[in-house]
Amino acid sequence: MPTRVMTRRAALSAVVGLALTPGATMAQSPVRFRSIRVDVEPLRATSGDPTAAWVEEALPAALAQAFGAYFAPGDRNGAALIARINWLFLGPSSGGTGALGSAQDTISGVLIVRGPRGAVAAETPLRANSSYFPTPIDQPLRVQSNHDRIVALAQSFARWAPGQLGI
Repeated sequence: MPTRVMTRRAALSAVVGLALTPGATMAQSPVRFRSIRVDVEPLRATSGDPTAAWVEEALPAALAQAFGAYFAPGDRNGAALIARINWLFLGPSSGGTGALGSAQDTISGVLIVRGPRGAVAAETPLRANSSYFPTPIDQPLRVQSNHDRIVALAQSFARWAPGQLGI
């Protein structure tokens, strides 16, 4: 019966290879964010206000909540997270073709991670959706309804952000 003996060199190579794999937790320290900023200028250029202002208002708190364990305000060694929102689409207010007459709302942007010295460490695109179920009261209160839909989109974007960054 043949037996295989692993040499010290082969064992050392295997351990080093395991430590250098992207999914290895031994070699990577957890990411910490010192700040979270939202850039809505591309959205403001295409959609204007109040849409851009509502996203700018709702998204920072949603991102801070989503990255709660990884958010350390003021940590000098932490990275900065910038969420640049490029566009937003609200489905028809009268309902859509989805389940129970729902319409699909969409938000798209880029998550930019800047290291402690300002260098861009990652730029990751992110697109998130939420469903809108129209109610009879939404028609006379269209502004409030649109605000609520944009807040729901911001929360959806924030919920997807950690997974998109691999956290």
